Amino acid sequence: MERIGHIEIRISGNRGNALVTPDNFDIREIREILEQTERMLFPFEKKDRPLVTYRMDEGSVRNIFKTSLQYIIGFNAILGEIAHRQSVDFLDLPTARAFESFQEMAIRKDYTFDINTSEQDSNIIQINKTTRFLTNPAFWGEAEFYYYGKITSLGGKERANIHIATEDRGVVIIQTSKEHLEKLEDNLLYKTYGIRAIGRQHSETGEVDTASLRFLELVEYDARYDEDYLQKLREKAKKSWANIQDTDKWLRDLRGGYDA
Repeated sequence: MERIGHIEIRISGNRGNALVTPDNFDIREIREILEQTERMLFPFEKKDRPLVTYRMDEGSVRNIFKTSLQYIIGFNAILGEIAHRQSVDFLDLPTARAFESFQEMAIRKDYTFDINTSEQDSNIIQINKTTRFLTNPAFWGEAEFYYYGKITSLGGKERANIHIATEDRGVVIIQTSKEHLEKLEDNLLYKTYGIRAIGRQHSETGEVDTASLRFLELVEYDARYDEDYLQKLREKAKKSWANIQDTDKWLRDLRGGYDA
């Protein structure tokens, strides 16, 4: 039988002149807590995640999430590292964004979040309007990316986007404008294309903020081997190498011993 543990997110504060309780905690706030907790526990693939159950208790508002003990132990370690560093910059971006969401709610509504687990001597962090569990924008800069794969969805009622199923990164969602989509004459669904996009990338880890990706250009994709095309690229590259006497040494220095 699978061993179970739990996470507790206790929210305290006021709603007007009254203390916040389960009786006056809005359904939109509950939805936000549910979404962000799932993101904290399972930042990437959610399809095969274990069962998570939820209940709300008195004591201000106590949100209790029960799931596999393995994930609770891992999350407890994350809480300890956050408490030690007083930062979420080291976390994977989806997890960091979940903590950011609680921080923004604490600032906006003057709530206090106390987060802990069922582990003995559990680590605990408190988020309130004076804490700053926010990612540091100095670590993020804009960069261009190319994604190749099959386009599985186009459009959107309010926010237009393109869904492209790639082999190495799964389904990537890229924001676009309705004007861009209106200009596309061919039916792109379930066809293989490349997409040139711009978005944020972490300067130290190389992690891409996929939520920031914006469409720049559609690139026709042909996976066939083209010797003539490659030869043209070689001839073009020769001009850049013209003043380099020892190209092998230059390439080794450029690689920095990576292939040694």
